[in-house]
Amino acid sequence: METKEHKQETENKEEVKQEINYDRIARAIEFFRADFKQQPSLEEAARHVHLSPFHFQRLFTEWAGVTPKQFLQYISLSYAKKLLKGPEITLFDTALETGLSGTGRLHDLFVKMEGMTPGEFRNGGAELTINYDFADTPFGEIITAATSRGICYIAFSNGNRTEAVDLLVQQFPRAAYRRQTDPIQQAALLPFRKDWPQPETIRLHVKGTAFQLKVWEMLLKVPMGELITYSGLATRLDRPRASRAVGSAVADNPVAILIPCHRVIRSTGIIGEYHWGSTRKTAMIGWEISQVAED
Repeated sequence: METKEHKQETENKEEVKQEINYDRIARAIEFFRADFKQQPSLEEAARHVHLSPFHFQRLFTEWAGVTPKQFLQYISLSYAKKLLKGPEITLFDTALETGLSGTGRLHDLFVKMEGMTPGEFRNGGAELTINYDFADTPFGEIITAATSRGICYIAFSNGNRTEAVDLLVQQFPRAAYRRQTDPIQQAALLPFRKDWPQPETIRLHVKGTAFQLKVWEMLLKVPMGELITYSGLATRLDRPRASRAVGSAVADNPVAILIPCHRVIRSTGIIGEYHWGSTRKTAMIGWEISQVAED
């Protein structure tokens, strides 16, 4: 039988262990921030905190919610985005200044983590043509928008079309806009006509970090009529300690309804917050459950 003293000793050891691990992760983060232009390897970062690459990878992922490589990519992307806001620097110089070997790696970094090319980011979507229009749903009017690659934006207009368009334009400030409905937008409305498409058959063109894209991709796998908790979503992503990061990614979803962030609830069973109102979220959940029951 475990004594009170032994239990306390075990708890103290665990606290010390957690403090040591926290210190290691803090030093690793500072190492990446200071040396990201050198694009340090996993081995170099692990050596900096006196761990094997295997244990460093596992520990960093548990504490930060992303792998060391992904964290390095976030820092590099953030720096490159700041550089590209300047009018003089070229894409090649941006790549070199960020520590990348050339424009190819810069392109891959942006496409993977931002959902657009470096040129599209710099131009604010100037090379894109976006079709948009309004449509009625059982939960209120929405604005849908699509590029030639797929749906890039869906949001509830809340009775203010001017504001809805302004919020869309903020996503791609220099794109060309046309108010018209196209086949891509029409496909996004199929769920309301009981013509249930598989998620992968609807094309999406969204921008976000690699982590956000993974969260949104996982949301697409939550079946209609079913719910998942934030912690459950984090576990499916193999990031059990990243519930808060998952919650932020869910909140940043740019494609309402289609990427079903409304199907995520708290572990207590409470519906929780929703960008367009918890009442609307409750109605959407109830409607979907009723449609599945009828089928």
